[in-house]
Amino acid sequence: MKLLGRGVNVNSKNVHGRTALHYAVAFRNVEAVDVLLRRRAKLDLQDKHGLTAVHLAAWFGSLEILKLLVQAGADQSIENTEGLNMMHCAAMNNHTDIVAYIVDDLQMGELDKEDQYGNRLFALAAAHGCVRMLQMLMEEPYNMATMEENEVGDTPLHLAAKNGQCEALQLLLDNFNIRNEVNQAGQTALYLAADGAHEDCVQALLEAECDPNIFTLSRSSPLHPVCERGHFPIVKLLINSGAQMNAQNQQLHTSFHLAVKNCHIPVIHTLLEAGCDPNVKDHMGQTALQIAAEMGKVDVVEMILKAGVDLEIQDRQNKTALGVAARGNMVIIVDMIIKAERYFRWNLHSESPLTFKLDHSPDMKPVRDIIWDLAYKHLKRNDWKKLAEFWEFTDDQVAAIEEQWTGQTRCFRIRSLYSKTHQNKPQTGSSTTSMLKG
Repeated sequence: MKLLGRGVNVNSKNVHGRTALHYAVAFRNVEAVDVLLRRRAKLDLQDKHGLTAVHLAAWFGSLEILKLLVQAGADQSIENTEGLNMMHCAAMNNHTDIVAYIVDDLQMGELDKEDQYGNRLFALAAAHGCVRMLQMLMEEPYNMATMEENEVGDTPLHLAAKNGQCEALQLLLDNFNIRNEVNQAGQTALYLAADGAHEDCVQALLEAECDPNIFTLSRSSPLHPVCERGHFPIVKLLINSGAQMNAQNQQLHTSFHLAVKNCHIPVIHTLLEAGCDPNVKDHMGQTALQIAAEMGKVDVVEMILKAGVDLEIQDRQNKTALGVAARGNMVIIVDMIIKAERYFRWNLHSESPLTFKLDHSPDMKPVRDIIWDLAYKHLKRNDWKKLAEFWEFTDDQVAAIEEQWTGQTRCFRIRSLYSKTHQNKPQTGSSTTSMLKG
């Protein structure tokens, strides 16, 4: 403070537009503020965000400094670039003593003024989880509690849910008859809580009997964003509360499509266990299996195949999941789908563990060695097609294999695929050896 006696300009600003008074107030330094006021520091200079000293005093909760500024003649109604006055700043930070002082002792013309987004004090307090402030505004003589919408249609309940302010949200649910109101985007408070992954808020809203099946303007339900992002606990909460699993958004995606697209294994498992329909088509005519096959997601494909999906469904390009995998040269997935087709054709009552992946266990090594030896040392170039025909591979299965590989490798794949499913196949009366010899 010694510099003040050397002709220093106390009102000079830094690159942020702030003066010494801004910083003295922000650091709650009463002595520095008093010295600057005696040196005639300008009270209403705004930084680049439009903040003045009174904004900062209210924001940081310094009642003593705010009184000094008001007594010195600071503008009590000045707003920053977002339309916030000192009353807003106090409400957003739970400073009930500041609000009480402004209401009881000052002569502000409009106490409950909207900011530039249409938010009043009660809405700002809810958005920031200021429970004491909410309780104060609900009481006499303040009476500023309102569930009025802002300019985008959000109520205080929407704002509390969106920001994960569960204690504030519960207070609103307990005191106001508001549950399923939608904003201009068609979003409920439950949707915003789910979209923000606020599990405690979702649970509170569901316990208050909020509807999990209200759709936004883009036809999205609360279940869609949580499945897309993999918020597993919230998925379970919504499903247990009756959320529609097969509802489609604007792109005709179900929650299952979105979980598969983003490879959220626990969510996929939960949806399948809960009985979702895996055969629903999106706007491209694709099922979740076709999407997983196209993306090369082996583990996801395995899960969907085990659910017993329809493998004959075609997309807009008339491709089944097998065709999609073959087109993308997804060799492992092609083989898995062929195994699944053959399994569900012959082995519906098999008691062996269900898997369509390649078996790399030590027990299978002798079998693999025999198959490899047969494919590379004993079979001719096109003998694999004879094997495929004899073992009743479909034309689509043969075409999928043929699309990807050349040479004797096809023989090895055919034998490997056959070895996975032949044990329980009804016998036709003739052997593979006799077929090849013939």
